[in-house]
Amino acid sequence: MCLSTQWTVSQASIAASLATERDDITKLRNLSVQRVPCLSDNYVWILQEAQSGKVAIVDPSEAAPVAEALEQRGLKPDYILNTHHHWDHTGGNLELKDRYKLTIVGPKADEERIPGIDVALADGETWQFGGLTMHVMDTPGHTRGHITLWFPEADALFPGDTLFALGCGRLFEGNAKQMWASLSKMLPLPRTATVFCAHEYTQSNAKFAAALDKSNDKLQQRKEAIDASRQKGEATVPSNLGDEFDTNPFLRPGDVNIRKSLGVPEGASDAEAFAAIRKAKDNA
Repeated sequence: MCLSTQWTVSQASIAASLATERDDITKLRNLSVQRVPCLSDNYVWILQEAQSGKVAIVDPSEAAPVAEALEQRGLKPDYILNTHHHWDHTGGNLELKDRYKLTIVGPKADEERIPGIDVALADGETWQFGGLTMHVMDTPGHTRGHITLWFPEADALFPGDTLFALGCGRLFEGNAKQMWASLSKMLPLPRTATVFCAHEYTQSNAKFAAALDKSNDKLQQRKEAIDASRQKGEATVPSNLGDEFDTNPFLRPGDVNIRKSLGVPEGASDAEAFAAIRKAKDNA
């Protein structure tokens, strides 16, 4: 999208807008995704589908920063997509719905706790976002009604608080067996997928992961890059799913070195090993 065709601004403003686009907008096949920082460490995602121009907001924790980002680009949102009910993912729902008269889409398993929900989707269902088909996966564990959103044509994954860069969500309403089953649904997805998680937790996650898996050279290199980025105040998400497969301990409970580091008994299931990893992170 050429920002200068959206509205008339000064040349200096155009340059600033383009700089923002380079920093904050990820361009995928038929989809652009803008990162909007909210609260202390949340990221809200603004999606624009290329074919139709339809616009969606993923997990708006608050309304004001999202509205500002939309207005800067001359966009009017059509939808909110919620992954779960927590206030730091739905806090902006009603204000944005009132302002833009949009439609709110969320998890069927938790629809009573999603403010303003209009469309409730369950595991295995699809929903059309312009020219893109969104696939829904029930991924409970962090909450009982969490969903993950997958856009195969764009290679884009929105896991909310189920999967983080080098981490996963805490088990507030579920258990380790549930969460491992949820994360396992992501294992067949392509390594090329871009992961748009909802929080800037990566540096803390990297510190824990690197201490747990000291022999993983790729992880150690990733930690160094993350530390350097955060030192400069740069965001560390989105991330690449292949990198998560290789370095995120929560996706690798079968790894011999991770199991040895935690003293997981031989013959323990992956769910049991995952539980040990989650417990160790909670206590870190």
